[in-house]
Amino acid sequence: MTSTTAAPRGAEGHAPSVEEELPEAPSRGSRARPILIYIARKAGLFLLTLWAAVTVNFILPRLMPGSPADAALAKLAQNGPVSDATKAAIEAQLGVPTGNMLEQYIAYLGQVVRLDFGVSYTFYPQTVSELVSTALPYTIILVGVVTIIAFILGTLLGVLAAWKRGTWLDTLPTLGGSFASAFPYFWTALLLLFFLGYVWRLFPTSGAYGPTAVPEFTWAFVVDALYHAFLPALTILITSLGGWILGMRNTMISTLGDDYVAFAEANGLKPRVVALRYAARNAILPNLTSFGLALGGVVGGSILVEQVFGYPGVGYLLFNAVTNQDYPLMQPLFLMITLSVLVANFIVDILYGVLDPRTRR
Repeated sequence: MTSTTAAPRGAEGHAPSVEEELPEAPSRGSRARPILIYIARKAGLFLLTLWAAVTVNFILPRLMPGSPADAALAKLAQNGPVSDATKAAIEAQLGVPTGNMLEQYIAYLGQVVRLDFGVSYTFYPQTVSELVSTALPYTIILVGVVTIIAFILGTLLGVLAAWKRGTWLDTLPTLGGSFASAFPYFWTALLLLFFLGYVWRLFPTSGAYGPTAVPEFTWAFVVDALYHAFLPALTILITSLGGWILGMRNTMISTLGDDYVAFAEANGLKPRVVALRYAARNAILPNLTSFGLALGGVVGGSILVEQVFGYPGVGYLLFNAVTNQDYPLMQPLFLMITLSVLVANFIVDILYGVLDPRTRR
């Protein structure tokens, strides 16, 4: 006598079908909801941090002793006493804030929205907005493009060095990058300036374009601007490439020892697929964070490099503002640098959420 086990029955007494046993697949909207919530949370944190940065940028200059016109009045006082009427006229012309702190704060927020930061002391009578809008493109093109190139090239070389560790493809970029990054920016800049600029006269030694060139979007001006930007760009590339190579190599080596990489190799996947789609995708996350911070610092420019080469970027402008106590010029520059760091970190946070779903929790 044989015994049989009854098949499970549905609500109406029949065996459940395959469609009834399988769970319902999540819809496209339900899959997109976690990432949208994650982006909204990060956007709220970004706006809160931005407001705090704007407020701190308003408070700090007002904690300094004296008024913003003191530097200009001190220069006039060298030629004789300054009358009260002259002092009042200079303060009105330079836009010295009046009223209580709340009124000044409201007026300051309006200036930030209108991008109206007054007149520069150092480059009088030019406005701060004109100076920043002129210097910003040079810094973004120079430092920004070179930072992106250094990140991509350094990351790829780091992946190659980790995948071929122990061979000359590992030794050459690792030692070369370590040696190049050991020198500070200004030392490398001085070496390149001396040999390539003064000894061999292959490249110009200062400026963003030639004395006869007219800043306009023409092929001749673009070539001249790239020619003048080559030495500063080469300096930044040489000194920053080693950090990207070493960072990616060390993280990649640690990732190659994980179980999922060994499983991918055991399944017979091509080495290039294992290296790029499995190991490098997870190993790049720490490098991506560093890239966000580096990209945020692009707006601040490379002060030492721009100063050595006389390159008219934001770093050169900031150096002159600090040296001459130009508070109206310093304030928007600090705010712009802070804003660029916040925007870069926000973008990196979003990329983290896309590449690694665990960060959305």
